Amino acid sequence: MKHAAFGYFLARLPIGMSMLGHGLARLPKLVAFSEGMAETFQKTWLPYPLVKQFAYFLPYIELNIGALLILGLFTRAVSTVGALLMVALIFGSCLLENWDNVFVQMLYGVYFALLLAFEHTYNRYSVDQMIWGRRKRKKQL
Repeated sequence: MKHAAFGYFLARLPIGMSMLGHGLARLPKLVAFSEGMAETFQKTWLPYPLVKQFAYFLPYIELNIGALLILGLFTRAVSTVGALLMVALIFGSCLLENWDNVFVQMLYGVYFALLLAFEHTYNRYSVDQMIWGRRKRKKQL
């Protein structure tokens, strides 16, 4: 059980770092990123202002998902948000017929779903456990 919990911790880190990296790389060029994404979607029926607004928020969402996963804080909620974000990104990639991105985003979605599925059992090495684990133990006493 101890090794499985440490394995879960190690599984949280790569996807957390990936999401954090996405956010950090895009924030310094936020305007160019959001305008570029909106330009790409002009080939679809999605409205330019909607795509541009989504693209403005995307790096902040990615950054927060990444930081929270690395810390192991709100892991259940963050894994859910991550999976739902992948659904939105998959939808956009399908509209663009960018099947390579769809495949990668599906892998991310499965990764988030697995983090969610095993969070309750194996999320021992986390801020969640430090905060709420003690409360659970006190209630059990």
